[in-house]
Amino acid sequence: MEKKQLLNVGCGPLGREHGFTGFEDWQEVRLDIDASVQPDVIGTMTDMSAVPSGSIDAIVSSHNIEHLYPHEVPLALAEFVRVLKPDGLVLITCPDLQSVCAQVAQGALASPLYESPAGPISALDILYGHRGAMAAGNLYMAHRCGFTLQVLADTMRACGFAKSVGRARPAHYDLYLLAAKQAISDDAIRKLAARHLPV
Repeated sequence: MEKKQLLNVGCGPLGREHGFTGFEDWQEVRLDIDASVQPDVIGTMTDMSAVPSGSIDAIVSSHNIEHLYPHEVPLALAEFVRVLKPDGLVLITCPDLQSVCAQVAQGALASPLYESPAGPISALDILYGHRGAMAAGNLYMAHRCGFTLQVLADTMRACGFAKSVGRARPAHYDLYLLAAKQAISDDAIRKLAARHLPV
């Protein structure tokens, strides 16, 4: 039986796990703008023309959509819709600006919120991009837009996704959203959420 195709958009360096569950037996196709990370496909979220239309079963994208300018988000999501099969899914994680801005409102703009493999991360890094990576010359790390869970869900619906479910994780300052290209039942999307969304 042929494996389902999982497109990892903004895959990052070779060997970096995408961090999503429920795709362990799928064939991963890695796409990135940066040729130095050795992706299977070089491309951008707004131009995935090297990926055939209707060829992908699911898309995962971890902390990439916030790197787009706001006017580019619908272009990227239109590309997601194009490459997905009719019953395709997309799973996105990105910063949750609601929880980040709650910290800013408390005066914690530059204070470390948590430790990452890249070092301490502050609200300033989450809002505008990781300062250390950009200082080292990696301007792909700049953040140009942001989302709350409701705004991302509304954006996905406006761009052609029929059903979505998600959750914000305030303790992690992130959110996850799973969206289906075609209409499916509430029960079906809940079962998919149980398989793919973190607790």
